Amino acid sequence: MLRVAIIGNPNTGKTTLFNALTGLRQRVGNFAGVTVERVEGGFKGPDGRRITVLDLPGSYSLSAGSPDEQVALEVLLHRDADRWTPDVVLVVIDAVHLERNLFLASQVLELGIPVVIALNQFDVAQDEGIAIDVPELIHELGVPIVPTVAKRGEGLDPLKRALITAASLPAPARKFVLPADVEDALAPLKSCLVEAGLTPTAAGMEALRLLSVSKSEPHLVTVPQLQVQIQDAMATLKNRGFTPNRLESEVRYAWIAGVIERTVSRPRTIKQNLSDQIDRIALHRVLGPVIFLVLMAVVFQAVFSWATPLMDGIEVLIGALGGAVGDRMADGDLKSLVVDGVFGGVGSVLVFLPQIAILFAFITLLEHSGYMARAAFLMDRIMRTVGLHGKSFIPMLSGYACAVPGVMATRTIEDPKDRLATIMVVPLMSCSARLPVYTLLIGAFVPATSLIPGLTLQGATMLGMYLLGTVAALAVAAIFKRTLLKGPVRPMILELPPYRLPSAWSLLVSVAQRCQLFLRRAGTVILALSIVLWAMATYPKSAVDASLPAEAQQEQQLEHSVLGQIGHAIEPVVRPLGYDWKIGVSIAASFAAREVFVSTMGTIYGVGSENEAALTEKLVAETNPVTGQRVYTPLVAIGLMVFYVFALMCISTVAVTVREAGGGALGWKWATIQFGYMLVLAYVAAWIVYAGGTALGWGG
Repeated sequence: MLRVAIIGNPNTGKTTLFNALTGLRQRVGNFAGVTVERVEGGFKGPDGRRITVLDLPGSYSLSAGSPDEQVALEVLLHRDADRWTPDVVLVVIDAVHLERNLFLASQVLELGIPVVIALNQFDVAQDEGIAIDVPELIHELGVPIVPTVAKRGEGLDPLKRALITAASLPAPARKFVLPADVEDALAPLKSCLVEAGLTPTAAGMEALRLLSVSKSEPHLVTVPQLQVQIQDAMATLKNRGFTPNRLESEVRYAWIAGVIERTVSRPRTIKQNLSDQIDRIALHRVLGPVIFLVLMAVVFQAVFSWATPLMDGIEVLIGALGGAVGDRMADGDLKSLVVDGVFGGVGSVLVFLPQIAILFAFITLLEHSGYMARAAFLMDRIMRTVGLHGKSFIPMLSGYACAVPGVMATRTIEDPKDRLATIMVVPLMSCSARLPVYTLLIGAFVPATSLIPGLTLQGATMLGMYLLGTVAALAVAAIFKRTLLKGPVRPMILELPPYRLPSAWSLLVSVAQRCQLFLRRAGTVILALSIVLWAMATYPKSAVDASLPAEAQQEQQLEHSVLGQIGHAIEPVVRPLGYDWKIGVSIAASFAAREVFVSTMGTIYGVGSENEAALTEKLVAETNPVTGQRVYTPLVAIGLMVFYVFALMCISTVAVTVREAGGGALGWKWATIQFGYMLVLAYVAAWIVYAGGTALGWGG
């Protein structure tokens, strides 16, 4: 087996190339001891050998300034906790921005590992009139270089052959010569690193890199005398007229300038490219935010309108399966478990898979097309008013899909206080797990009235829930940045990548991975909870009035079950919000995962062999047996959605917050603060909606 680590600057098409090489044969996890996502895949090489590929986090350099860059450095220096040692490093370079990308490549060339360079987006460079002399560039760098167009799969076969060939070639070395005074000053530091286990070539790269490191890196703390050697080297260099913290960038870019001069020719007149023309409108002070809002409205309207046929199909399929299974089983508890517990619980959540897939597709499209960075730029002005900058909006926008990767995405934020403030508010962004709750309640209680062409009241309500979470996140961030996490607002440095048409295959892979995670969750957590809830709703058995209709008998049994008793105990707490005990039980159960609210409702109302429309009908028809009033009204539905906008109901998010916020007691402290303030906010906001609406006469 051949192990290949793939690395590159952000926006080089690295992930698209990784997806093109490995397809759906990927597994996602975390690097040992950290929450940095680890994506690994594989393919069969031309010689039949199995090639495993590890997609390292995108990095502009091996600076280890953030957790993801530190992980990349650990792997490349053979110090990964999992002992994942690459045989070959594949460096992905953007052919249009060769000069900037060669900085990282020059560092990797000095690590003592065979290297292959993918000159990606080669077609874009040609379209812009940039001519790259690839044979001369190979001569300059001394490693195999393959032009590729990842989104179209061009150059993949030569790239696979180059990886196999490179594994048997000598490792490259530094391509430029340091001044003798610099080599002499760095010699003791280099010897110290060699004694710590680095190869001589990697030690040379590290010695030069450490001159610009402003603070001690965790993986170097245990190296004896390292800090002393760094300080001695810096003092010696200063005495000899050098500026230590600028030395690496100066010598590398001086070498890169010579390489570019000998290998690249550009047109004399630079015409404004398409991205610049689009940005004149997309980044306009007035039109830009309007366009962003319109895009979000389109997304949430599509979640309703586009998904409906697919949802109807899944409803029919689940109903047919539930009916077919139920017809072949004798009446009794086992049949009830399968039909009401499994099909009623899990089936009522699975029906929302098309909506979740559409939401993930839009989020992925925004990321891969280059618009996500523009959204951060547009939001920078607003974010600064709350004490953050636009870069914090990227994890928040990712939180629309799922809070877990959103929290993990904060690792690109350099300032610890800004990072922690962003972590604390990311879960307020309405994630895909809230979609089943929103869709169920909006579909039941909000009419599909057309507001403007292409936008209905249902889509506008959905957009309103997402905007409410976003505004609340900004307000809470402002409070944190003015109290517990007070600090200066730092300037935002963010690259705006060119607009690109995303690869259909890469888009498919990303959406398929997220849908797979949702299905796994439905088949494990939600299934287990549905079975437990069914048992709690079924036992203990109680005597029922046989003269009553079947639904009334079921209601009697539910009242006296364990679930009913727990619900009545919870009811005084949720009654001020306008909820009955059934809603209270569903809320309590969904603290494990928000989707469980819908599956709990499906179990309570026994709609296992029917479709999702049956659950909607039962909610609309539900009345209080004492007063005869409807339990669910539009006001109650809005208040319930508002509760779910604010409440943190996701064990996975709590766990990742603990780890990202520092781990141990410190991590638990911030996770507790996060869970507590969100629960209080949810309860108070829901009460204001219900009490205020009732006072205005909207409770009917």
